[in-house]
Amino acid sequence: MLQRMPQVTAEAWIPVVPDTAFAVSQTTGEVRLGWDPFIRHQHLIDADRPGKDVRTLTKARVGPTMISRYVSYRPPTSVGMTMEKGPWFFATFGGGWRFTPEERDGVAGTRAVWKYTWSVRPGWLAPVADPIGRWLLGREIRARIAAFARACENPDVLGAV
Repeated sequence: MLQRMPQVTAEAWIPVVPDTAFAVSQTTGEVRLGWDPFIRHQHLIDADRPGKDVRTLTKARVGPTMISRYVSYRPPTSVGMTMEKGPWFFATFGGGWRFTPEERDGVAGTRAVWKYTWSVRPGWLAPVADPIGRWLLGREIRARIAAFARACENPDVLGAV
């Protein structure tokens, strides 16, 4: 029987158009470190800008390091990534960020929906690890998208994109 992989999802509405929201989500360097509470260090591997098949090394503030690859890159609507190398306890890890135009109270904005999906190893650990992962990764993704929403209203961040 095929089991669904666990996932966490978070969403936010941001009062900027999808082009801007997408651009903020793809910032790098000091701009990214200024708003993204998840990242301690991040850089693209052998590339100057994000794009399909570009690899990224990310060191999380909570410790783990991951090399991921963009499996999709569709400005201004979505990005998707998958783990190539990461913490020993992840057999797989992937994420997708979507940006959809959504007007609220006459204000043009964006509905951002972020989702992470994973599986753990060894497989027998899943009954214990999956609920912990839902709680921990759920907390992280909610904090991250909230920080992203604030960044989309920060004049310094907007000036950088």
